[in-house]
Amino acid sequence: MRLAVIAMIAPCAALAEPAFRDASSTLPIQHVYSGGWEHFVGGGVAVFDCDGDGYPDLFAAGGEAPAALFRNETASTNGKLAFSRGDIPEITGVTGAYPLDVDSDGHSDLVILRVGSNRLWKGEPDCQFTDHTDALGLPEDDRWTTAFSAVWEGGAPMPTLVFGNYVDRDDPEGPFGTCDDNQVFRPFDGAYRRAEILTPGYCALSMLVSDWRRTGEAELRISNDRHYYVRGGYEEMWRLNPLSSRDESDGWEKISLWGMGIASADLTDDGRPEVMLTSMGDQVLQFNDGNSFRNAPFSIGTYSATPHVGDDGRPSTGWHAEFGDIDNDGLLDLFIAKGNVDQMPSNAMRDPNNLLIQNADGSFTEIASEVGVATTERSRGAALTDLNLDGRLDIVVVNRRAPMEIWQNQSSGAGDWLQVALDQEAPNRDAIGAWIEVRIGDRTLSREITVGGGHAGGALGPAHFGLGEADNVLIRVIWPDGELGPWAEVAPNQRITVTRALD
Repeated sequence: MRLAVIAMIAPCAALAEPAFRDASSTLPIQHVYSGGWEHFVGGGVAVFDCDGDGYPDLFAAGGEAPAALFRNETASTNGKLAFSRGDIPEITGVTGAYPLDVDSDGHSDLVILRVGSNRLWKGEPDCQFTDHTDALGLPEDDRWTTAFSAVWEGGAPMPTLVFGNYVDRDDPEGPFGTCDDNQVFRPFDGAYRRAEILTPGYCALSMLVSDWRRTGEAELRISNDRHYYVRGGYEEMWRLNPLSSRDESDGWEKISLWGMGIASADLTDDGRPEVMLTSMGDQVLQFNDGNSFRNAPFSIGTYSATPHVGDDGRPSTGWHAEFGDIDNDGLLDLFIAKGNVDQMPSNAMRDPNNLLIQNADGSFTEIASEVGVATTERSRGAALTDLNLDGRLDIVVVNRRAPMEIWQNQSSGAGDWLQVALDQEAPNRDAIGAWIEVRIGDRTLSREITVGGGHAGGALGPAHFGLGEADNVLIRVIWPDGELGPWAEVAPNQRITVTRALD
């Protein structure tokens, strides 16, 4: 195992006072996710480094307006957050996007979800892209795609791609009860030429491939919108090989909700990922016991069923959820983007975003209004990412019918941290499916490297670990094929790349 240091700052104290500043003005334009009812959902943002300078860039869905690429120029401004507009082909109808190095050439590609045919843009140097959709055999169809996940299966040269589709736009009986099927594309002879169909579909709005049981077998979880499947549908779990759905006979308890987004992270230090499901009303945290999931008790503070500020007591509507250690105290926190679908009278109209800070006893405390990020626009996609490489996670939010937001983390007294990127020989250069373990004292923190989840967008880049007060840190990697890397001691407060040793 080789460790390459990319950036380092001085150690910090462990008692933080979370604080954010509105840095939305650093974007070169006011970007809005817009459109009619086919863009009530979606509005995702992809986070990835497209020019190799180490700073994360942003690709934001636009709906009926053009999508936008924002290049992070902070490297040239002495650490002051700055963005420029990237030069990309104009593309509309975009609901979201996920970064993924499909051909393992070291440049992140973009899987672009649309109302209409999806696109796969091949990443080139200096944030340039070439449309390779046709070359890779992906279909030119007219679906309404709102979810995506990907994984490398075995030694396949390219990843398996899974697309989640919403309402069938061609069904004259729609929209209610006319959910479209979902599609699985496996590579064959350098292309994706045939879809395996996951049917029936229940209007997918988020999906995630994860080895949630830690058996070495990745499975596909799909969160579905009960608003359109109306009856008979549920949250799904699919085995990928052979393709088959799990049910009550093997421990999968069916639940139904207005599923919008999936977030996954190990909250209990047992090496298995918990799952957060956003919805209209309750936001449902589920604990993972290795064979099934159980709902967290209401007292944990994550249900966030109604607005936490204001006098609107109607149910909230959750979209993108993401775990991340905001104050670097070693405990994962949770951000939830909230917002009414459009003018749905049954749900809160002014619905503030949530920032839930985890306490030492495993409960969560709401601080979004206290730190100024509880905006009440119709938020959709979001991301937690370190935009200026200072070791603190910033917040990106895409809004429907309102400008995109950037919130810079200026928490004082934040704890120590470590950011870890992985690199291995092709295929699967970014080691999707690997687990990173970081040992601090008697705790072992675990992160799974996945592509998918959230709401219509995700990140490809270093995993962030808050460490609290850490004098020394041990790290190891469990690579996607199960090979166990050695423990290595590293200093905190730096970004490293772990390169897989060649045999």
